Amino acid sequence: MQKYLSLLLLNCLLVLQAAGQLRVITGNVLRNDNNTAIPNAVVRVQGTDYMAATDTKGHFSLKAPAGALILEAIAASYKNAVMNITATQNTVTFKMQPLQVTPKPEQEVMVSRDDKAIMMEPASPTPLAGRVAGVAATQHYYKRRMTNSVKMAYPAPQGNFNTEDYSPINENIFHAVTEQPLSTFSIDVDRASYSNVRRFLNQGQMPPADAVRVEEMINYFDYHYKAPVNNDPVSIYTDMSICPWNTSHQLVRIALKGKQVDARELPPSNLVFLLDVSGSMDEDNKLPLVKRAFAALVQQLRPQDKVAIVVYAGAAGVVLPSTSGQDKKKILEALESLQAGGSTAGGEGIQLAYKIAAENRHANSNNRVILATDGDFNVGPSSDGELQRIIEKERQQGIFLSVLGFGMGNYKDNKLELLADKGNGNYAYIDNFEEARRTFVTEFGGTLFTIAKDVKLQIEFNPAFVQSYRLVGYENRMLQNEDFNNDKKDAGDMGVGHTVTALYEIIPVAGKDQEGKVNWVDPLKYQHTTIMGNKPEVLTVKLRYKRPQEDKSRLMQQILPYSRQHVEEAPEDFRMAAAAASFGQLLRNSAFKGTATYNEVMKLAASAKGSDTEGYRAEFVQLVKKASLLSKEQE
Repeated sequence: MQKYLSLLLLNCLLVLQAAGQLRVITGNVLRNDNNTAIPNAVVRVQGTDYMAATDTKGHFSLKAPAGALILEAIAASYKNAVMNITATQNTVTFKMQPLQVTPKPEQEVMVSRDDKAIMMEPASPTPLAGRVAGVAATQHYYKRRMTNSVKMAYPAPQGNFNTEDYSPINENIFHAVTEQPLSTFSIDVDRASYSNVRRFLNQGQMPPADAVRVEEMINYFDYHYKAPVNNDPVSIYTDMSICPWNTSHQLVRIALKGKQVDARELPPSNLVFLLDVSGSMDEDNKLPLVKRAFAALVQQLRPQDKVAIVVYAGAAGVVLPSTSGQDKKKILEALESLQAGGSTAGGEGIQLAYKIAAENRHANSNNRVILATDGDFNVGPSSDGELQRIIEKERQQGIFLSVLGFGMGNYKDNKLELLADKGNGNYAYIDNFEEARRTFVTEFGGTLFTIAKDVKLQIEFNPAFVQSYRLVGYENRMLQNEDFNNDKKDAGDMGVGHTVTALYEIIPVAGKDQEGKVNWVDPLKYQHTTIMGNKPEVLTVKLRYKRPQEDKSRLMQQILPYSRQHVEEAPEDFRMAAAAASFGQLLRNSAFKGTATYNEVMKLAASAKGSDTEGYRAEFVQLVKKASLLSKEQE
């Protein structure tokens, strides 16, 4: 008995000694100009996984090792702050300087492609061909001059971008598996953020941090996942490698692929084009581009498909009643006749579009309103709450809403993303005709036809292998764990052939000393830590979906066995997704970007080009080069 008591006492002393090696550092993170709190900033011991996030009042509490330390504070849209603290200092205040991003109407950006110099330079004003709403328009362009004499034009930055509106993104943090073993979220097949980021970079500007949704950067690219072979409309794939931006961590990929459907087997479409022709659309990259985009879609319509055109400005009206896709000439003439002018009665237009869609709905038809706008609603039902209620009601009646964003300067990304989410539809930003062609031609089926609705993922992590995890992106898609089995909870939809990729950065279980352990909350007192189940499994993926005409969800599952490989050994699609995620975190100045650099992103993406028949991956490398140059100007 004495022997066992001695061992118990020794263990208690060891636990107390280990606890004594950590101390609690508290403090605040504030703006340096007005002392307002900065929420969701991450404070960490530099070079370690000891970290904490600030609350809404800018306060944090960090468990850290004893001794003198170097702390750093990181927040999107702010310059990083670093502070040395002594072994006895347990209270600190960070003052962070906001990044100033100002439009540059005249600027040069040089990058290289295939060892050729590319110069971005201001060019002479170029008049638009024809008139819009009776007013001649003029647009400045940048020329891209290359040594092989190829020239391309991009719209130059104009005016003040402060009226553009983006919802704040509170970046996902690490969660300890012993406290939160489940992670639940809705899928997202949108990619508006990527094309919007491209627009900023092509204009010689870094994008605002909140314009960068990392999951949409990842999901912009075509990935070659195998389509399902059974009766399920979706297949699940999982794999993992060493994390490229933090080699002491692992990166897990969860990939989904929607089934392919022959176009001849798709149900007839009942479409309503809802087009913003208000005065704010009176620019070359707005209404004229809208016309070209929808003309491309019209060419894909079949005789059994129908389309109506509703426009809105000071009031809403019907330009074209529901017309067979066989009568393309009539539809195109109606599109070409549109002119811009007036205020923006977006809410009235949505109501009228839904009314027409309901009147032409038939059994098994694909009913969808496609909205094209800059999102600047200012007349009629325009509040988020009013529009949301209208859209949710119609969604329940089987009429979905897809949203295409256009333009710059007054672009309302936050409103358009919300409308598409509530309408069970896609959200894309059309910055050029190539993006319109991809949306309406290359991916016609995925854009218009849903194969699985309310798709949710829930991941359970095995504490035998995973100490902590964080979901990369998807901040505005997070769900409560109980939402997974709740069939009344709305979630994202998948279209024909769609792919979805999600990445988790995981901290593996460390050695006996658990050095670097993430402690976001105090250890739980009453919870057992016995590990059950099959230990070689890193995690289990559960997926719920509904078929388009059903209200009860179906369950799928997939496990991920443990493996360890360098990212260079991972499949090309894995490397491309990792490069896109790393790029997004750099653009956001993420607290979790680790050792990532633009050069490393370029190398990783260059190794993952593959066949790249559409050239999107090659274009990605060029965008990274531009961001690298622009970031140096902000230093």
